Amino acid sequence: MPVGIVLRRSPGSTRWVAWSWRATDVLPGAGPADWRELRRDGDAVEYHAATVTLELHGAETEAYLTGLSARVPSVFVVMREGHGDEPLDVLLITASPYEAQDYTDSGEEIVEKVPMPGGLVAWVRDFVEEFHQDEEFVKRRRDKKRIDLVQDGIGDPRIGKPGDIYASPSLKRRRLQ
Repeated sequence: MPVGIVLRRSPGSTRWVAWSWRATDVLPGAGPADWRELRRDGDAVEYHAATVTLELHGAETEAYLTGLSARVPSVFVVMREGHGDEPLDVLLITASPYEAQDYTDSGEEIVEKVPMPGGLVAWVRDFVEEFHQDEEFVKRRRDKKRIDLVQDGIGDPRIGKPGDIYASPSLKRRRLQ
């Protein structure tokens, strides 16, 4: 589904940051956009920055359920600092909190949580109801092999020494010191 991303530019709170950018809203079913100004309130301006496709995958239904069961169901907008005239490049939108968390690991992307409109919540919920399959929990079992009965010796077996790794220094070394 094509989803428009609304970004808000407001004055920065310090002298080192001139502007603060936030994803504030999404527009399900929006047409193409290229930083079209939607609203101006003093110095704050909202732009329809981009329209990206929200894709849902059958293997991710557990993540979508987690997102839908949150107090405020949300989508996540992943952005990166712009390389052209635009200050930010919108990379993607996802309904999976797990995928959004993966994008926060690198520190290069900016991930914003945006509340889902009611129509989008219904669309994701319908998808999950159609494709979700509960996975049965399978407890991992230990091998029956007893590894505590054999002692390889003390020390690291990879070190090729005739004596123990914990052996005291020889008399020659003591005399040289």
